[in-house]
Amino acid sequence: MVARRRKRAAGESDSGVPTLPGYSAIPIKFSEKQQSSHYLYVREHKVREGTKSSWPQKRTLFVLNVPPYCTEECLSRLLSPCGPVQSVELQEKPELAESPKEPPSKFFHPKPVPGFQVAYVLFRKPGGVSAALALKGPLLVSTESHPVRSGVLKWIRDYTDSVPDPEALRVEVDAFMETYDRKIAEEEAKAKEEEGVPDEEGWVKVTRRGRRPVLPRTEAASLRVLERERRKRARKELLNFYAWQHRETKMEHIAQLRKKFEEDKQRIELMRAQRKFRPY
Repeated sequence: MVARRRKRAAGESDSGVPTLPGYSAIPIKFSEKQQSSHYLYVREHKVREGTKSSWPQKRTLFVLNVPPYCTEECLSRLLSPCGPVQSVELQEKPELAESPKEPPSKFFHPKPVPGFQVAYVLFRKPGGVSAALALKGPLLVSTESHPVRSGVLKWIRDYTDSVPDPEALRVEVDAFMETYDRKIAEEEAKAKEEEGVPDEEGWVKVTRRGRRPVLPRTEAASLRVLERERRKRARKELLNFYAWQHRETKMEHIAQLRKKFEEDKQRIELMRAQRKFRPY
């Protein structure tokens, strides 16, 4: 009795299989030589009421703890005895809400997620989910008819697959650019039609269309702008803000007046001397 309680506290059933509340455990092995089993935890994919999901209800199986060596093809083959599989998608983490998905590209594929992943398996019929929940194992990932490469062989295959065919890549890029140009042209045409047309509330959307293109600023023009900004900042500076500044300014003004007075006296003396009558 005590041993049974310890197993339940550690998350194990009476048979020693690790359990997860709300999930069914499916044991798998990489090959027949492997003695220990790895467990996939599966349950029917469900979302909260009012939440949208891109996966159909009652036909989608949610899988946890998918090992790195188990690909989408392997997972589809392992679960095919439960019923015809429509699609399998591996993800780094479960999706929370519906988000628009772009069609997958043969060449611009995302970087593979290292480590364990989650999977969404979509069956063609709802009976495939119930059969997968009752599936017993262990299931073999790598068999003689369907070998799975690992180690150096897997790295070599991944590197070879990462180098696309140049011609096929060119076709893919051309198709993408045509779609992008068509989308931009449609947006510009729509914006041109809506230009100057008031909406339901009477507002008119102002766009940049019709403005003259701005000429690039030269170095001389940039220097003039900087000099104008410097003069503007100089006019904003506070003059004679402190008492000692005011006192020094008055002393400098008095010194300038005295200097000017002495210069004026010398100029007057010189003018008087030049006006004297000198017959010889």
